[in-house]
Amino acid sequence: MTKRIFRSICLVALAVLLAALVLIMGVLYDYFSEVQKEQLRVETTLAAQGVATSGESYFDGLETEGYRITWIQEDGTVLYDSQANHVEMENHLEREEVKEALEHGYGESVRYSDTMMERQLYSAQRLPDSSIVRVSSNQYTVVTLLLGMMQPMCIILFFAAILASLFASKVSKNIVKPMNELNLDEPLSNEGYDELSPLLRRIASQQEQLKTQEQELQKKQDEFRAITSSMTEGLILLNNKGAIISMNHAACQLFNVDDCIGDSILTVNRSRVLQELLAKAQNGERAETTIELNGSEYQLDASPVKSEDAVTGVVLLLFDVTEKVKAEQLRREFTANVSHELKTPLHTISGCAELMMNHLVKPEDMKQFTEQIYTESQRMIQLVEDIIELSHLDEGAEEMKYENVDLLILAKDNMNRLQSEADEKNVTMSLFGDETVVYGIPQLLTGIVYNLCDNAIKYNREGGKVQIEVRKEEQHAVLTVKDTGIGISAEHHNRVFERFYRVDKSHSKEVGGTGLGLSIVKHACKVHNAKLELQSVPNEGTTVMIVFPCTSSKF
Repeated sequence: MTKRIFRSICLVALAVLLAALVLIMGVLYDYFSEVQKEQLRVETTLAAQGVATSGESYFDGLETEGYRITWIQEDGTVLYDSQANHVEMENHLEREEVKEALEHGYGESVRYSDTMMERQLYSAQRLPDSSIVRVSSNQYTVVTLLLGMMQPMCIILFFAAILASLFASKVSKNIVKPMNELNLDEPLSNEGYDELSPLLRRIASQQEQLKTQEQELQKKQDEFRAITSSMTEGLILLNNKGAIISMNHAACQLFNVDDCIGDSILTVNRSRVLQELLAKAQNGERAETTIELNGSEYQLDASPVKSEDAVTGVVLLLFDVTEKVKAEQLRREFTANVSHELKTPLHTISGCAELMMNHLVKPEDMKQFTEQIYTESQRMIQLVEDIIELSHLDEGAEEMKYENVDLLILAKDNMNRLQSEADEKNVTMSLFGDETVVYGIPQLLTGIVYNLCDNAIKYNREGGKVQIEVRKEEQHAVLTVKDTGIGISAEHHNRVFERFYRVDKSHSKEVGGTGLGLSIVKHACKVHNAKLELQSVPNEGTTVMIVFPCTSSKF
């Protein structure tokens, strides 16, 4: 804008200057032309009086510099000319100024010379003897004067242009300065041109609207950000070209990225599954699939965003379905394991019963078969009881009552229950510790101690040892069961607490058990918010330590 004002002022100044020069020169030219004509009249009158008085002798020694005097007879014959031989001159009777002088006593005329680029002024006066005295002088034309004054005029125009530029620059800056210094944050506080008042009022009104809209938009963005940032599910918003518009914190962690707004989703993850899913969503179809990220299974839902029947974006939502997949897998494994565990004793019972029914068993072997049927049925009963107990634990054991339980007494009672089994395997059991009270469910705490001690006996060596220790540690109660048994390899440590998982299936069948003991221990610890730790070395033994979070009574 400053440049436009600057150019406009310069052009106007130069145009005014040129116009002024033209007008001044025109006025001066007319003025001096009239002065020259008046002088020519005076000169003509003086010359006429001199010729009338002295005759031809008037011209003797007469200096006529700047003027031309011609004496013309009444018939047009030239009698004298100050600049040419009058004998060779043509008849002047038809000259305009001569004709006017003969007719009116005085005549004037102007003739131009294109070759000389000047004009001739003629003034003629009739004498008493009817002869005519004519005086003429040269006058430059406007073009000639302009050409002659070109150099000074150019100098004047040059300095005028410089002055005009300086003044135009200053004036344009002064004009624009109030507009450049406008406080657009508070338009109505400006003291500028009155012509800007409507614009400033309009700006103030629009700013109020924009502030209101911005506040509403910011509020919605904050709400959206607060909701999406607290989501455990991953949420990604894409435009119609697959570029990321928004990505919540959970999604950033899943894809191990930081700031990827504006990047293509394919730069974050280039899996074919994601590309196919995105292609379906961009075609207007809702699609879902599963994808593996960071060792976990996620369900990926893609929903198209439409506007006027055109897909303008895609919403990607990621759900962690790892637990669901594992639960489904565990359910299938559990069903298969239960079926397998029940099938073996049922076949045994059915086989024994069939032999006895068909009288194929000798009387002396009848006791062995009945004992076999009893043993297998007891195994089935124990399996069903363990399954029922696990079901209660899965439901959170909400119907069970919490009490203050002394772990030392509980451990002593269970050690006495298992003493006969320990004696059969020649395993020595010992108990150490102090009185340690925890607030928990007696049945579940009993199951923890019993199963740990039972496994320590079953998987021990002939003549081995089982040590049970109960102690206090600040705000914790610690139960430790240590044996000198066969131990567990490191690759099995994370799986021994799964249902029906057996490290050595052949040995497990020999020692009996349902394969659910450690799983019951794990779930019971979870109910009590206890920490379960396992340390085991093959052929050296196993140590299981459980840390309960509170040792004080809860009333």
